[in-house]
Amino acid sequence: MHAATNVIAALAVGAVAAVLLAGFVNMMRGGSPNLSQKLMRWRVGLQFFAILVIIGILWLRG
Repeated sequence: MHAATNVIAALAVGAVAAVLLAGFVNMMRGGSPNLSQKLMRWRVGLQFFAILVIIGILWLRG
């Protein structure tokens, strides 16, 4: 159980990091500002989801 929940939490945090990195790369290359904004909004949503996942895991572990 612990290994599975650790993987789920790592995937949630990894998704946040991937979107954050994609947003930074887009900004550094001088890409579309609209895409950067969209990626940053996705990051905020994914951060919320990751926090909920981590809190849920901690609650399940008691």
